Amino acid sequence: MEKNIAGNLFWIAVLTIVLASATTQAQLQLGFYHRSCPKAESLIREFVQDHIPNAPSLAAALLRMHFHDCFVQGCDGSILLNVTTTTPTNATEKTAPPNLTLRGFDFIDRVKAVVEEECPGVVSCADVVALVARDSVVVTGGPSWNVPTGRRDGTISNATQALNGIPAPFFNFVNLTKSFAKVGLNVTDLVLLSGAHTIGIGHCSSFSKRLYNFTGVGDEDPSLDSEYAANLKKFKCKIPNDNVTFVEMDPGSVRTFDTHYYKLLLKRRGLFQSDAALTTDSNARDFVTNLVNGPPSNFFAAFGLSMEKMGRAHVKTGTQGQIRKHCALINN
Repeated sequence: MEKNIAGNLFWIAVLTIVLASATTQAQLQLGFYHRSCPKAESLIREFVQDHIPNAPSLAAALLRMHFHDCFVQGCDGSILLNVTTTTPTNATEKTAPPNLTLRGFDFIDRVKAVVEEECPGVVSCADVVALVARDSVVVTGGPSWNVPTGRRDGTISNATQALNGIPAPFFNFVNLTKSFAKVGLNVTDLVLLSGAHTIGIGHCSSFSKRLYNFTGVGDEDPSLDSEYAANLKKFKCKIPNDNVTFVEMDPGSVRTFDTHYYKLLLKRRGLFQSDAALTTDSNARDFVTNLVNGPPSNFFAAFGLSMEKMGRAHVKTGTQGQIRKHCALINN
Protein backbone atom coordinates (compact mmCIF):
# COMPACT_ATOMS: atom_id res chain seq x y z
CA MET A 1 0.00 0.00 0.00
CA GLU A 2 2.76 2.44 0.97
CA LYS A 3 4.63 1.66 -2.26
CA ASN A 4 1.49 2.35 -4.29
CA ILE A 5 1.00 5.71 -2.58
CA ALA A 6 4.64 6.62 -3.15
CA GLY A 7 4.38 5.61 -6.78
CA ASN A 8 1.24 7.66 -7.28
CA LEU A 9 2.90 10.71 -5.71
CA PHE A 10 5.86 10.25 -8.02
CA TRP A 11 3.76 10.21 -11.16
CA ILE A 12 1.63 13.12 -9.95
CA ALA A 13 4.87 15.09 -9.66
CA VAL A 14 5.88 14.00 -13.16
CA LEU A 15 2.46 14.97 -14.54
CA THR A 16 2.99 18.43 -13.05
CA ILE A 17 6.17 18.74 -15.12
CA VAL A 18 4.36 17.66 -18.29
CA LEU A 19 1.52 20.14 -17.82
CA ALA A 20 3.92 22.96 -17.03
CA SER A 21 5.94 22.15 -20.13
CA ALA A 22 2.90 22.05 -22.37
CA THR A 23 2.13 25.71 -21.71
CA THR A 24 5.27 26.73 -23.61
CA GLN A 25 5.17 24.10 -26.35
CA ALA A 26 4.20 26.66 -29.00
CA GLN A 27 7.50 28.50 -28.61
CA LEU A 28 9.58 25.65 -30.02
CA GLN A 29 8.88 22.57 -32.09
CA LEU A 30 10.32 19.14 -32.66
CA GLY A 31 12.08 18.89 -36.00
CA PHE A 32 12.25 22.65 -36.48
CA TYR A 33 15.08 22.22 -39.01
CA HIS A 34 13.33 19.44 -40.93
CA ARG A 35 13.15 21.54 -44.10
CA SER A 36 15.80 24.22 -43.60
CA CYS A 37 18.59 21.82 -42.54
CA PRO A 38 17.29 18.23 -42.50
CA LYS A 39 20.63 16.68 -41.53
CA ALA A 40 21.33 19.06 -38.64
CA GLU A 41 20.30 16.85 -35.73
CA SER A 42 21.85 13.71 -37.18
CA LEU A 43 25.14 15.52 -37.85
CA ILE A 44 25.23 16.75 -34.26
CA ARG A 45 24.37 13.32 -32.88
CA GLU A 46 27.02 11.61 -35.01
CA PHE A 47 29.70 14.09 -33.93
CA VAL A 48 28.84 13.49 -30.27
CA GLN A 49 28.81 9.72 -30.76
CA ASP A 50 32.22 9.86 -32.42
CA HIS A 51 33.96 12.04 -29.83
CA ILE A 52 32.37 11.77 -26.37
CA PRO A 53 33.40 8.11 -25.87
CA ASN A 54 37.01 9.34 -26.04
CA ALA A 55 36.33 11.96 -23.35
CA PRO A 56 33.31 10.71 -21.36
CA SER A 57 33.77 13.25 -18.55
CA LEU A 58 32.93 15.96 -21.07
CA ALA A 59 29.30 14.84 -21.06
CA ALA A 60 28.76 16.27 -17.58
CA ALA A 61 30.50 19.49 -18.59
CA LEU A 62 28.30 19.96 -21.65
CA LEU A 63 25.17 19.22 -19.63
CA ARG A 64 26.28 21.80 -17.07
CA MET A 65 26.89 24.33 -19.84
CA HIS A 66 23.29 23.96 -21.02
CA PHE A 67 22.07 24.42 -17.45
CA HIS A 68 24.16 27.56 -16.91
CA ASP A 69 23.05 28.98 -20.24
CA CYS A 70 19.35 28.58 -19.50
CA PHE A 71 19.56 30.25 -16.09
CA VAL A 72 20.85 33.54 -17.55
CA GLN A 73 18.92 35.33 -20.31
CA GLY A 74 17.18 32.03 -21.00
CA CYS A 75 18.46 29.24 -23.28
CA ASP A 76 19.97 31.55 -25.89
CA GLY A 77 23.62 30.56 -26.20
CA SER A 78 24.75 33.68 -24.33
CA ILE A 79 27.07 31.51 -22.22
CA LEU A 80 29.24 31.06 -25.32
CA LEU A 81 29.99 34.71 -26.05
CA ASN A 82 33.45 36.20 -25.62
CA VAL A 83 32.43 39.77 -26.32
CA THR A 84 29.29 41.73 -27.26
CA THR A 85 28.46 45.31 -28.09
CA THR A 86 27.17 45.76 -24.54
CA THR A 87 30.22 44.19 -22.89
CA PRO A 88 33.24 45.62 -24.74
CA THR A 89 35.53 44.76 -21.82
CA ASN A 90 34.78 41.06 -22.29
CA ALA A 91 32.86 40.78 -19.01
CA THR A 92 30.57 38.14 -20.48
CA GLU A 93 28.85 35.25 -18.69
CA LYS A 94 31.76 32.85 -19.14
CA THR A 95 33.98 35.21 -17.07
CA ALA A 96 31.68 35.06 -14.02
CA PRO A 97 32.91 32.95 -11.05
CA PRO A 98 30.25 30.20 -11.50
CA ASN A 99 31.44 29.68 -15.08
CA LEU A 100 35.20 29.75 -14.67
CA THR A 101 35.30 25.97 -14.39
CA LEU A 102 33.05 25.39 -17.40
CA ARG A 103 34.64 23.52 -20.27
CA GLY A 104 33.60 22.23 -23.65
CA PHE A 105 33.42 25.54 -25.51
CA ASP A 106 35.79 24.25 -28.19
CA PHE A 107 33.60 21.16 -28.57
CA ILE A 108 30.56 23.36 -29.25
CA ASP A 109 32.58 25.38 -31.76
CA ARG A 110 33.53 22.20 -33.61
CA VAL A 111 29.93 20.99 -33.72
CA LYS A 112 28.76 24.38 -34.94
CA ALA A 113 31.39 24.32 -37.71
CA VAL A 114 30.08 20.97 -38.96
CA VAL A 115 26.51 22.27 -39.06
CA GLU A 116 27.56 25.55 -40.66
CA GLU A 117 29.27 23.66 -43.46
CA GLU A 118 26.02 21.82 -44.16
CA CYS A 119 23.61 24.74 -43.71
CA PRO A 120 25.25 28.17 -43.27
CA GLY A 121 23.43 30.57 -40.98
CA VAL A 122 20.51 28.25 -40.19
CA VAL A 123 21.07 26.40 -36.89
CA SER A 124 21.48 28.48 -33.73
CA CYS A 125 24.25 28.00 -31.21
CA ALA A 126 21.54 27.77 -28.52
CA ASP A 127 20.04 24.74 -30.24
CA VAL A 128 23.48 23.21 -30.69
CA VAL A 129 24.08 23.45 -26.92
CA ALA A 130 20.69 21.91 -26.12
CA LEU A 131 21.11 19.04 -28.58
CA VAL A 132 24.72 18.32 -27.62
CA ALA A 133 23.78 18.17 -23.92
CA ARG A 134 21.09 15.56 -24.62
CA ASP A 135 23.15 13.50 -27.04
CA SER A 136 26.18 13.49 -24.73
CA VAL A 137 24.12 12.08 -21.86
CA VAL A 138 22.66 9.40 -24.12
CA VAL A 139 26.12 8.32 -25.30
CA THR A 140 27.19 7.77 -21.69
CA GLY A 141 24.19 5.50 -21.06
CA GLY A 142 21.88 8.12 -19.63
CA PRO A 143 18.32 9.01 -20.58
CA SER A 144 17.16 10.65 -23.77
CA TRP A 145 14.55 13.38 -23.99
CA ASN A 146 12.78 15.48 -26.57
CA VAL A 147 14.63 18.64 -27.61
CA PRO A 148 12.22 20.95 -29.42
CA THR A 149 14.26 23.39 -31.51
CA GLY A 150 13.90 26.85 -32.98
CA ARG A 151 15.84 28.80 -30.35
CA ARG A 152 17.60 31.95 -31.51
CA ASP A 153 20.86 33.27 -30.17
CA GLY A 154 21.01 36.18 -27.77
CA THR A 155 23.28 39.18 -28.15
CA ILE A 156 23.56 40.09 -24.47
CA SER A 157 25.96 38.31 -22.12
CA ASN A 158 26.74 39.82 -18.75
CA ALA A 159 28.96 38.43 -16.00
CA THR A 160 26.97 40.07 -13.21
CA GLN A 161 23.75 38.49 -14.45
CA ALA A 162 25.48 35.11 -14.46
CA LEU A 163 26.76 35.59 -10.92
CA ASN A 164 23.27 36.51 -9.72
CA GLY A 165 21.33 34.02 -11.82
CA ILE A 166 23.14 30.71 -11.54
CA PRO A 167 22.30 28.73 -8.37
CA ALA A 168 25.36 28.64 -6.11
CA PRO A 169 26.74 25.46 -4.50
CA PHE A 170 26.29 27.06 -1.06
CA PHE A 171 22.57 27.84 -1.54
CA ASN A 172 20.04 26.60 1.00
CA PHE A 173 16.67 25.20 -0.01
CA VAL A 174 14.86 28.54 0.01
CA ASN A 175 17.46 30.18 -2.21
CA LEU A 176 17.45 27.21 -4.57
CA THR A 177 13.69 27.25 -5.03
CA LYS A 178 13.72 31.00 -5.67
CA SER A 179 16.48 30.63 -8.24
CA PHE A 180 14.67 27.84 -10.07
CA ALA A 181 11.34 29.65 -9.95
CA LYS A 182 12.86 32.57 -11.88
CA VAL A 183 13.19 30.31 -14.91
CA GLY A 184 9.84 28.58 -14.42
CA LEU A 185 11.07 25.49 -12.60
CA ASN A 186 9.55 24.02 -9.43
CA VAL A 187 10.74 21.86 -6.54
CA THR A 188 10.24 18.67 -8.54
CA ASP A 189 12.46 20.05 -11.28
CA LEU A 190 15.03 21.11 -8.68
CA VAL A 191 15.30 17.58 -7.28
CA LEU A 192 15.38 15.93 -10.70
CA LEU A 193 17.87 18.28 -12.35
CA SER A 194 20.17 17.99 -9.35
CA GLY A 195 20.36 14.33 -10.32
CA ALA A 196 22.69 15.37 -13.14
CA HIS A 197 25.36 15.42 -10.43
CA THR A 198 25.44 11.65 -10.78
CA ILE A 199 28.05 12.15 -13.54
CA GLY A 200 29.47 15.46 -12.34
CA ILE A 201 32.51 16.71 -10.47
CA GLY A 202 32.94 19.48 -7.94
CA HIS A 203 36.03 21.56 -7.32
CA CYS A 204 37.23 21.70 -3.71
CA SER A 205 36.87 25.48 -3.69
CA SER A 206 33.10 25.05 -4.12
CA PHE A 207 32.61 23.16 -0.87
CA SER A 208 35.81 23.39 1.23
CA LYS A 209 34.07 25.74 3.66
CA ARG A 210 31.96 22.77 4.69
CA LEU A 211 35.16 20.95 5.63
CA TYR A 212 37.27 23.65 7.25
CA ASN A 213 35.36 26.78 8.22
CA PHE A 214 31.62 26.33 8.00
CA THR A 215 30.54 29.08 10.38
CA GLY A 216 33.79 31.04 10.44
CA VAL A 217 35.35 29.42 13.50
CA GLY A 218 37.26 26.57 11.85
CA ASP A 219 34.40 24.10 12.15
CA GLU A 220 32.90 21.43 9.93
CA ASP A 221 29.38 21.39 8.49
CA PRO A 222 27.41 19.14 10.89
CA SER A 223 25.05 18.12 8.08
CA LEU A 224 27.94 16.41 6.27
CA ASP A 225 28.70 12.80 7.20
CA SER A 226 31.81 12.99 9.39
CA GLU A 227 33.51 9.93 7.87
CA TYR A 228 32.98 11.29 4.36
CA ALA A 229 34.32 14.69 5.43
CA ALA A 230 37.40 13.09 6.96
CA ASN A 231 38.13 11.17 3.75
CA LEU A 232 37.73 14.31 1.66
CA LYS A 233 40.23 16.17 3.83
CA LYS A 234 42.68 13.29 3.89
CA PHE A 235 42.65 12.24 0.25
CA LYS A 236 41.21 15.11 -1.83
CA CYS A 237 40.83 18.63 -0.44
CA LYS A 238 43.90 18.56 1.79
CA ILE A 239 44.11 22.34 2.22
CA PRO A 240 41.28 24.85 2.82
CA ASN A 241 41.81 26.98 -0.30
CA ASP A 242 42.43 24.36 -2.98
CA ASN A 243 41.34 25.84 -6.32
CA VAL A 244 42.67 23.00 -8.47
CA THR A 245 41.57 19.62 -7.12
CA PHE A 246 38.18 18.22 -8.08
CA VAL A 247 36.04 15.50 -6.51
CA GLU A 248 33.54 13.10 -8.04
CA MET A 249 30.04 14.08 -6.93
CA ASP A 250 28.87 10.48 -7.08
CA PRO A 251 31.93 8.47 -6.02
CA GLY A 252 31.80 4.88 -7.12
CA SER A 253 29.24 5.61 -9.83
CA VAL A 254 30.47 8.73 -11.61
CA ARG A 255 30.57 7.00 -15.00
CA THR A 256 26.99 5.77 -14.69
CA PHE A 257 23.87 7.92 -14.98
CA ASP A 258 21.77 6.44 -12.18
CA THR A 259 20.06 7.15 -8.83
CA HIS A 260 23.15 6.51 -6.71
CA TYR A 261 23.56 10.27 -6.19
CA TYR A 262 20.24 10.32 -4.35
CA LYS A 263 21.30 7.43 -2.14
CA LEU A 264 24.31 9.49 -1.08
CA LEU A 265 22.05 12.43 -0.21
CA LEU A 266 20.12 10.26 2.23
CA LYS A 267 23.45 9.22 3.78
CA ARG A 268 24.42 12.90 4.25
CA ARG A 269 27.10 12.58 1.57
CA GLY A 270 25.97 15.23 -0.87
CA LEU A 271 29.07 17.21 -1.85
CA PHE A 272 27.63 20.74 -2.04
CA GLN A 273 25.45 22.51 0.48
CA SER A 274 22.93 22.77 -2.34
CA ASP A 275 22.91 18.96 -2.57
CA ALA A 276 22.40 18.55 1.16
CA ALA A 277 19.64 21.18 1.02
CA LEU A 278 17.40 18.77 -0.89
CA THR A 279 16.95 16.72 2.26
CA THR A 280 16.06 19.70 4.48
CA ASP A 281 12.57 20.04 2.99
CA SER A 282 10.12 17.23 3.75
CA ASN A 283 8.51 17.17 0.28
CA ALA A 284 11.85 17.24 -1.52
CA ARG A 285 13.25 14.55 0.76
CA ASP A 286 10.21 12.35 0.15
CA PHE A 287 10.72 12.74 -3.58
CA VAL A 288 14.40 11.83 -3.22
CA THR A 289 13.36 8.72 -1.31
CA ASN A 290 10.87 7.78 -4.03
CA LEU A 291 13.59 8.08 -6.64
CA VAL A 292 15.89 5.83 -4.62
CA ASN A 293 13.22 3.20 -4.03
CA GLY A 294 11.79 3.26 -7.55
CA PRO A 295 13.18 1.74 -10.75
CA PRO A 296 15.83 3.76 -12.62
CA SER A 297 13.37 4.13 -15.49
CA ASN A 298 11.25 6.42 -13.31
CA PHE A 299 14.19 8.75 -12.80
CA PHE A 300 15.19 8.64 -16.45
CA ALA A 301 11.70 9.53 -17.66
CA ALA A 302 11.16 12.31 -15.14
CA PHE A 303 14.66 13.74 -15.58
CA GLY A 304 14.06 13.96 -19.31
CA LEU A 305 10.82 15.87 -18.83
CA SER A 306 12.51 18.38 -16.53
CA MET A 307 15.35 18.83 -19.01
CA GLU A 308 12.87 19.49 -21.79
CA LYS A 309 11.08 21.99 -19.58
CA MET A 310 14.31 23.76 -18.63
CA GLY A 311 15.31 23.91 -22.29
CA ARG A 312 12.32 26.15 -22.97
CA ALA A 313 13.25 28.74 -20.33
CA HIS A 314 12.84 32.26 -21.71
CA VAL A 315 13.81 31.18 -25.22
CA LYS A 316 14.12 33.61 -28.09
CA THR A 317 12.19 32.60 -31.21
CA GLY A 318 10.91 34.05 -34.44
CA THR A 319 12.66 37.32 -35.19
CA GLN A 320 14.22 37.70 -31.74
CA GLY A 321 17.99 37.52 -31.43
CA GLN A 322 20.00 36.13 -34.34
CA ILE A 323 21.60 32.96 -35.71
CA ARG A 324 25.27 33.46 -34.87
CA LYS A 325 27.83 32.35 -37.44
CA HIS A 326 30.45 31.88 -34.72
CA CYS A 327 29.17 30.96 -31.28
CA ALA A 328 31.66 33.14 -29.40
CA LEU A 329 30.82 36.31 -31.35
CA ILE A 330 27.67 38.18 -32.27
CA ASN A 331 27.15 38.81 -35.97
CA ASN A 332 28.36 42.15 -37.31
